[in-house]
This record gives sequence, structure tokens and C-alpha cells, in this order.
Amino acid sequence: MAFIPLSDNPGPRRRFPFVNYALILINIAVFVYELTLPDQGDCFTKAYSLIPSAVLNGHTVALSGCPIGEPSPVYLTLFTAMFLHAGLLHIGGNMLYLWIFGDNVEDRLGHLWYLVFYLACGLAANVAQIAATVLTHGDLNVLNLGASGAIAGVLGAYLVFYPGSRVNTLIFIGVFFTIARISAFFVIGFWFLLQLVDAFISIGPSTGPTGGGVAYFAHVGGFVLGLLIALIVRPFSGRSGAYAKTYPAYPMHPDLRGR
Repeated sequence: MAFIPLSDNPGPRRRFPFVNYALILINIAVFVYELTLPDQGDCFTKAYSLIPSAVLNGHTVALSGCPIGEPSPVYLTLFTAMFLHAGLLHIGGNMLYLWIFGDNVEDRLGHLWYLVFYLACGLAANVAQIAATVLTHGDLNVLNLGASGAIAGVLGAYLVFYPGSRVNTLIFIGVFFTIARISAFFVIGFWFLLQLVDAFISIGPSTGPTGGGVAYFAHVGGFVLGLLIALIVRPFSGRSGAYAKTYPAYPMHPDLRGR
């Protein structure tokens, strides 16, 4: 069984989520830039992805003949790796989740704090993946890239802020599929359970903590931090106020039309 969220309807927003949209556009722009570098794309990816051995040793990985500058200091890759993706499915899945769930989390946290929150969750995700790699004696030279750790934090916060929200979800059962409105608590909770199980399954002498290319511990680390932050700030991020006055003119929420 597999779930693909399509849309949600947690209620009227108070703020236009321009930070969330900007994050999506930046990720897409970086990916398009990667595609314009057919000869140097691998060089760019290696330079700006997170490589645990490079971060732990405090120096970049030498890339012979690479004309693209490397981030300095190397610790910047803890952030630059969040904006790199390995393929269309990778960025497509990540941006779909960010589009559906990120705008509402931004609404609760505010624009600036949402940006800080997003980057903090991404940082926690990368640190968690490095720690898991070291503790399980995994390959410290594996490239880690993608926004999924930060987006996992967004999902954790969404679970706290909007547990009763209904999510229009595409459900695959074998070769059959259907669309149903499912509680966000179940959709996100099931997703996190899969990440947790896969993270511990991936710990093995033959796979290491990357699970064949998926940084499950990064997902777990980002999700846990997002969940904890949301639990702390939830009492101070209430939804009081006149939504009809503060909700942006476009796109207008269906609950506000005709008022």
C-alpha cells in the first residue's frame, strides 16, 4: 500500500505563504541549474552535497579539474545539500509535500520563523544522518542531498498544528488505486512509521545507514525536531483573529467566498 497526498483543507490561512513558495522555487531553480551542467553536473553535486567524512574532517573533498567553486567552510554543505536533488522523482515528491503542508505551517509560525524552522529541521536532519553513519560504521563518503529532512520537520509540525485536517490522498493497493480523504494524523503518522522502520532495517553490514540511497535517519531527525518545536510553540500560535480580514485576496479559501 502506498499513499500520495494531493491536497489538504485545514481551514483559512491568515498569511500568504510566500516563504514556502520561495523555497519551492529555489529548489526547482537549483535543480534546473544542475540539468544545464551536463558535463559538470556531477562535480557541482559532489561539491555542494553533504559528505559526512568531509564535515567530520573539516575540509572539502578534492575535485580534480572541477571549475565550480566549492563551499568554504565545508560546514556550509549542511545547508547547501538541502537544495540539491538527484532526479525528477526526488524533487517532485519533495516539492509536492512542501506545497501541500508547508503553507499552513508557515501560517502558524509566521514568515521569518518558518524560514528559521525549515533550515533548523534540515540541519538537524543532516546531523542525525551523520551521527547514524558514524554510530553504525557506515560509509562516510556517501553523498547526502535533498530537502526531505527539512520537509520531514514540516510534516512533524503539521501533525501537531492540524491533526484533524483531512488530506485528499491517492491510495495504491497493488495495481489498484483510489482517492480518499484521510486524516492528516494517519497520513503523516503512517509516513513517519515507515521512515522509522526503514531506518532501523537499513542498519546492517550490507546496507549501512543510508538504506541504498535513502537517508532515513535524516527523515527521522528532521521530523522529531519539527514535532518538538511545534509542541513548544503551539500554545503561542493560536488561530484567533478575523480570517476574512487577514487572508490574502488570492488564492481565496473556499470558506471565505461570498463573505
